Amino acid sequence: MSYAPYEPSTRHVPSPASAPALFESRVGRDAARPIEIGLVNNMPDAALRSTERQIRSLLERSCGDLRFNLRVYAIPEMPRSEMGRELARNYHDIAELWNTALDGIIVSGTEPRNEDLRNEPYWYTLTRLMEWADEHTTSSIWSCLAAHAALLHMDGIERQRLGQKRFGVFECTRETDHFLTQGLPERLSMPHSRWNELKLEDLVAAGYSVLTRSTEAGADAFMKQRKSLFLFFQGHPEYDADTLLLEYRRDIGRYLRGERETYPTVPCGCFDGAVLKGLQFLRLLAARHRDESTLAAFPLAMATSHAENTWRETAAALYRNWLQYLAVNSMRVCAG
Repeated sequence: MSYAPYEPSTRHVPSPASAPALFESRVGRDAARPIEIGLVNNMPDAALRSTERQIRSLLERSCGDLRFNLRVYAIPEMPRSEMGRELARNYHDIAELWNTALDGIIVSGTEPRNEDLRNEPYWYTLTRLMEWADEHTTSSIWSCLAAHAALLHMDGIERQRLGQKRFGVFECTRETDHFLTQGLPERLSMPHSRWNELKLEDLVAAGYSVLTRSTEAGADAFMKQRKSLFLFFQGHPEYDADTLLLEYRRDIGRYLRGERETYPTVPCGCFDGAVLKGLQFLRLLAARHRDESTLAAFPLAMATSHAENTWRETAAALYRNWLQYLAVNSMRVCAG
């Protein structure tokens, strides 16, 4: 299959060096107009509402003196159960987005059903969203599978299948003093949950700036300046302390119901000794009695009480910098 990467035209944007001064000039001068943000929520049915809540909560923690409006959209071609379709009815149809003025958008990932993302039923709409974002927003955030899809469409970069799920909380390092990393520590934690990855060397070769990376998990956050600023996360800064725990419990349930062949790997960096012992007992029990009723032995209460969000401040700093960038660039556009 021949494939031509998306080629945006050039538009002037504030440089990374000038951004900090612009941040200071924006706050307190033109805070009357809220920042207009769209969330295109593609998450699976069970995570649809929790993802919306997590993103909204993260924006609220990050905005400081800035104000924002969040408008949530759904892609109609996204495969959903009746429950999921009912939940998505409360969202705006993506068709409304094309004629809406937004400063930025956030696009969440989903669970793909095809090895080639271009065979997904929502591929056309998702690629149209990428091109719309480049033309009509100041900046956009693309998370997990949405990041993989965006790089495939815009630069022809293929994601690579991992031998096992990249699952857990990983230590990352700040790789640059870019304005999007202001306030981040040199070492930070970030949760990841994915079966595929974008190779670091492919990103660098295609002109992406890697903001944070992990020795174990690879590229974490990275960006590229097109007509609009595109920010990508392979991790999940929006996750709650117990999100990985609940995903692990979901995956065990799939194994017990015969929906997957192998027992899931425990997410790394999440649990202490007592919880790990309880999870090991559950695995032994599942080996003897592979039935959904075995899931009752999952040590949910103990694991939840031990769960800790070690990435909260990092996530807030990333989103704070992004919101400030939206505010600054909007001021520049309005001022002519």
